[in-house]
Amino acid sequence: MSTVKSKKLQVGTDANSANNFTLYQPATPDGTLRIGVGNADSPTEVGQFNANGYKPATSPLIQIHLDADQTLSQNTVTKLNFGTVNIDTTSDYDTTNKRWIPSVAGYYKIYITFHPAMASSSGNWYARIFVNGTGTKLEYTLTEPSLAENQNVRCSGIVYLNGTTDYVEAYGNHNTSGTKTIYSPSIYTYFEGHLIQQA
Repeated sequence: MSTVKSKKLQVGTDANSANNFTLYQPATPDGTLRIGVGNADSPTEVGQFNANGYKPATSPLIQIHLDADQTLSQNTVTKLNFGTVNIDTTSDYDTTNKRWIPSVAGYYKIYITFHPAMASSSGNWYARIFVNGTGTKLEYTLTEPSLAENQNVRCSGIVYLNGTTDYVEAYGNHNTSGTKTIYSPSIYTYFEGHLIQQA
């Protein structure tokens, strides 16, 4: 019985290296088997196998904060100015358009929360998750005077994003009187998301 030993195994011989895959061991063995896109001489790692199974090379995850306090007008659905990046493992967050366009197709858990400066008026506050410009999830919090300064408005959900063009954004609105402020400190207001299942 013979054994073939090699640190790299290329699958495919297409002239376009992006159509080939390579299974390989890192230069310093660490108990993992890597899978990469490209030829054996210079593959780009997309994932690896270890004793726990398969995991992608980099799993998309973000935590974004407001750039500054933001005002919302009454009965106006408004995109929240989440532009200060704390965590972005795949550099997929668009700080100009305030949207996340993750580069891996799959199902994502999205969570937003913000802290409004509540006054003595009554009404509802809404947090919304938009996918490709359409609202998919929302929650509301009553702004009764007795609850002033003690509530965050929150929204969470699981959405599918195709890894190329799909994007997710955070919106908010209220039907209390006048124009109200959302506080920006990161302990109060943030936008988070992470991949839970590739697809």
